[in-house]
Amino acid sequence: MVEEETKSLSMELSEKRGVENNGFVQNEALDDKETDTSSQEMPKTCTVDVAPAAAEEPVLKPYAGMPKEVLLKFSSQARYRVTREILFWLVIAAAVVLVGATIAIIALSPKCLDWWQASPIYQIYPRSFKDSNMDGNGDLKGIQEKLDHIAYLNIKTIWITSFYKSPLKDLGYGAEDFYDIDPMFGSMKDFENLLAAIHDRGLKLIMDLIPNHTSDKHRWFQLSRNRTGKYTDYYIWRDCTQAAGAVAPPNNWVSVFGNSSWQFDDVRKQCYYHQFGKEQPDLNFHNLAVQQEIHDIIKFWLGKGIDGFSFSAVKFLLEATHLRDEPQVNKSQNPESITAYSQLYHDYTTTQVGMHDIIRSFRQTMNQFSSEPGRYRFMGSDGDGKEDIEATMMYYGTTFIQEADFPFNFNLINMKNLSGNSISEAVNLWMKNMPAGKWPNWAVGSPNAARISSRIGKEYVNVMNMLLLTLPGTPVTYYGEEIGMENIASENATFPEKSPMQWDGRVNAGFTEGNSSWLPLHSDYHSVNVEIQMTWSNSTLNLYKELTSLRNNELPIHRGWMCYIWNDSNVFVYVRELDGLDRVFMMVLNFGQQSTIDLKAIVPNLPSEAVIRLSTNFSNVGKAINTELIKTETGEGLVLEYKTAKPVHTMEAFEGNCFVAEKACYSSAFNLLYVNC
Repeated sequence: MVEEETKSLSMELSEKRGVENNGFVQNEALDDKETDTSSQEMPKTCTVDVAPAAAEEPVLKPYAGMPKEVLLKFSSQARYRVTREILFWLVIAAAVVLVGATIAIIALSPKCLDWWQASPIYQIYPRSFKDSNMDGNGDLKGIQEKLDHIAYLNIKTIWITSFYKSPLKDLGYGAEDFYDIDPMFGSMKDFENLLAAIHDRGLKLIMDLIPNHTSDKHRWFQLSRNRTGKYTDYYIWRDCTQAAGAVAPPNNWVSVFGNSSWQFDDVRKQCYYHQFGKEQPDLNFHNLAVQQEIHDIIKFWLGKGIDGFSFSAVKFLLEATHLRDEPQVNKSQNPESITAYSQLYHDYTTTQVGMHDIIRSFRQTMNQFSSEPGRYRFMGSDGDGKEDIEATMMYYGTTFIQEADFPFNFNLINMKNLSGNSISEAVNLWMKNMPAGKWPNWAVGSPNAARISSRIGKEYVNVMNMLLLTLPGTPVTYYGEEIGMENIASENATFPEKSPMQWDGRVNAGFTEGNSSWLPLHSDYHSVNVEIQMTWSNSTLNLYKELTSLRNNELPIHRGWMCYIWNDSNVFVYVRELDGLDRVFMMVLNFGQQSTIDLKAIVPNLPSEAVIRLSTNFSNVGKAINTELIKTETGEGLVLEYKTAKPVHTMEAFEGNCFVAEKACYSSAFNLLYVNC
């Protein structure tokens, strides 16, 4: 029976002119040789009876290796088509959700703090930091040798004051060559090695730049005094009269250092203008070629790889061209007797129209080097003076025009007396006048001010460092303040706040291996030095390191709200908190005499107990303290930690006492920061 069915099927295929192919029938034409009907006879028609069951087509199921025709047959069936469409739209929906979530996270995420915001800045006067060649003067190689100390302090940014080639009048602030290193500090190769070592450690470098003036030894000045080409008007020259051996200047303008700001030049037979020393002639910034020279200097050092500049003496860049006498402070004073800078109002020699445009042009040049991710170039500037806070805030720029990232803030240095009230006033003055969205900064020491120990007393060093490192913004530490160095007291000490860094208790405090240093050392270096304080748990150095660690690791102190709680003649109290975190830090700092305060009566919902997270007395760390009875001694500082569901900045009673620069909120569910709280 099987043989008959097989013969019948073969005859049927032959009749349909098909070929048998592994169970599939292909209606394909045969080769010409096989289908040439002219040379072959057509097969005879043969009819074979097949049983009805055998005539039914078998049910075909999907299988691996299906040809296209079979695959298409199944793909068009509803159960496969619907499933395919569902999967397609699920993929599209998932992609849309992913893109939307990414956009939402970016839109809601707060701006990341830049490197100049995230770390304290450590300011170094290079001649006094570390001597590497035994000549008694600190140098660039010496700084490189001590980079581990800076990293130990949890500091990421180094600010080195001027080290350009200079005759060293006014401590090197009048450059002889802006493109070279003074041999006292080393060579350009030494600088490049230092910069590479700084970057290898993940640190940043800021340099000083004083564009207002040069040294009288500068090539530009030598060409200008000889009226050579374009350099003729690089400086401010005016005719002045000579009579009986005395020079009559063009007006009554007085130098910052006192006496007339005009100096007669025997070569050019004219007077040149100098805001500072007579060895430091002012550049003529009304001359566009001079401005371009400064832009070229900026490009040179940024091209070397430095991370930013601090521009000094910028308020002096322009002078009024009319040369009118400046108004006297005391109108009844004899004009001939005026010799001091403070005896005149400097209406025509500082902060002239166009000065900020020049500074903004410096910012634009720096921005050309800031496009690479992670390589933003910082720009700082000095302010406009001790009294005019509004003029100082102008250096921040405007909402749409960028200028300095911040003008350096010396309010805490310029205080006339020390108390809880004066500290609060100095902090509040900056925070209330700072433009919205800008970033604050604080300094308690500088190369031009007495050290903390000498200015306000050794007992306040630790509490001042605690204030510096827990305020919002960028703290600036002058070298040696982390160990509580003092001014040197010596008849030969012209610059008492610039004494050599005290590294250890050996001869010359480890500053130099030579026989002497350029300035004498303080007599206390045997007990006040880095090496010995690293071994004391209760030392100024150890407290400083703990404070920088706290600042780096705790979000409320790093970028949270600051709210003033209380101030009186003795204490200054404030909190640091962040939306979304129930953990709050409260600083109780004593700048007067022994004090006892009930903070629970001042702050609603304050817990009855708080934990001492840090203290100027390390033996108290970790202890619980009654917030109704907080006692502090002279110069004592406490960092208290507590939990609350009601942050101070949300309380109506403290409205107007709270500030935040870069607002952020914390989500504990996702462990991330977002903007819209």
